[in-house]
Amino acid sequence: MPIYEYQCEDCREYFALFQHMSPPKGETECPKCSSKKVKKLVSSFSCSTEGGCSTGGSFSGGFSGGG
Repeated sequence: MPIYEYQCEDCREYFALFQHMSPPKGETECPKCSSKKVKKLVSSFSCSTEGGCSTGGSFSGGFSGGG
């Protein structure tokens, strides 16, 4: 399952969840305030290859890929 990053529209909390690729509408809720008014964010990622690769982003939820 992929990791998706969200921001709550009520309390502005950022959080990340392991979810199916197409979760049912209204399934995702904020872990801080339980609001279902959340916005999916465009996630940054990193990977490891022989030549190396990396991308930057403004939100770092503590997740990275690769070796």
